[in-house]
Amino acid sequence: MTYEDDPAARAEAVRERYRATLGEVPGGVEDRLGLAQEFGRLPTEEALTALRHIVLTDNPLGARVQQLVHFGQLLALGRADPARVHARGALHAGASITDLLGVAETALITAGVPAYALGTEIITELL
Repeated sequence: MTYEDDPAARAEAVRERYRATLGEVPGGVEDRLGLAQEFGRLPTEEALTALRHIVLTDNPLGARVQQLVHFGQLLALGRADPARVHARGALHAGASITDLLGVAETALITAGVPAYALGTEIITELL
């Protein structure tokens, strides 16, 4: 059996990319991979993961800043669960708690008290 014919190996390669950038495989990704494998749609997840890899790791901002940007954007959008994932990803990429707090404070200015409150809630959970 070749790699192309082995959905389990291909799904594991997707997981490894998430572990490299975030330090973990988010639950939502596991759910999507399960569906993709079950219904023969693994190429969609592989393409999405390849794009994420380009944007997150082949980006001039670097992994740490890129994760902090994701965290801030998700705070502004009020997306708590993905913001948590990227806060942990930022720490995995070398950010500090102080960096995360700076992002939350910036979200206060750009998106208001709810974004700031969400950010401080997530940071508190990480402590």
